[in-house]
Amino acid sequence: MGVSRTDLFDLEQNAIAQLARIFSHPARIAILQYLAESKTCINNDLVTHLGLAQPTVSQHLRELKLAGLIKGNIEGNSVYYCIDINNWKNAKSVFNQLFELINVDKDLC
Repeated sequence: MGVSRTDLFDLEQNAIAQLARIFSHPARIAILQYLAESKTCINNDLVTHLGLAQPTVSQHLRELKLAGLIKGNIEGNSVYYCIDINNWKNAKSVFNQLFELINVDKDLC
């Protein structure tokens, strides 16, 4: 794989691409869907639900947390994860703005 030339693109383009990368793995999508339905969960809930190894789930949770899409609250010996609503709204707005650039009612090609 070649070196990424992110320096050729502006901050907004790089930010959108970085956010899109988070959505590029089906396990992360499944985690987000599970959290949307259950509101909160611990790592072991996801291990059981997804059938993935605990370290794999932890890595995906870490990626989602670094992106700001989820947050973790420590309660006793467990970390309870949930969607970070404010950052989720921001991510939704970023993608909506991108998709709204193209008027799908017009024939572009």
